[in-house]
Amino acid sequence: MKFVNHLFVIFLFSLPALSHAQTVYAGESTVDKIKLSGLYLTVQGNGRQIEKDWEEQLKTYGRLSVSRGTYRVSNADISSVSPEPINLVSTVKSSKSAATIFTSFDLGSGNFVKPGDSGYNAAESLLKAFSVTTQHNQEIRLAEGSFDEAQKAHQKAVRTGEKLQRDLENNAKEKEKLLKRIDDNAKELEKLQQDIETNKTEQATALTELENQKNNVEAVKKKQP
Repeated sequence: MKFVNHLFVIFLFSLPALSHAQTVYAGESTVDKIKLSGLYLTVQGNGRQIEKDWEEQLKTYGRLSVSRGTYRVSNADISSVSPEPINLVSTVKSSKSAATIFTSFDLGSGNFVKPGDSGYNAAESLLKAFSVTTQHNQEIRLAEGSFDEAQKAHQKAVRTGEKLQRDLENNAKEKEKLLKRIDDNAKELEKLQQDIETNKTEQATALTELENQKNNVEAVKKKQP
């Protein structure tokens, strides 16, 4: 586990900090051929993930509908912006490194929240707070991803170590078997050498007996009547 913690600490120091500075500004956008006034927010990071996070936040305001990249909450409940239901429309343009969110807060009959309105600061704060939250979540995901990789590397190293230990034990057992075979072979060699010497003696004895029997045959033949 020390190995994992070490890699994790290294990652945290090497992780490029995501900028929490946000720029929120008022502007207009044409959505479904209708010009809407609203606020823009650009957030640095994984654009697709930022869009998913924004979609989840929009769901907290009411019933969300999504069509061709346009997010709508017809009766959004955002009391900090307005005590009355808001017709919220939002679009997101995302890339690998950022996402730009446009959000329109319609208080009714095309009465959009604009700079100077009582709800503008609240809408601006809402977007800035989302930016901080989504970037923090990205940092957590990056850190967790690095931790998972470090954990996998540690587990792999442990498995390798366990295999090496098994190989070492098997090698020791094989060595023991080989040493026993060498010892048995030496004993067998000694016995073979002894058997050869014994056989030489037996051959000499047998040869002597053969000569004796040969002489006996010749002696018997000479005794013919």
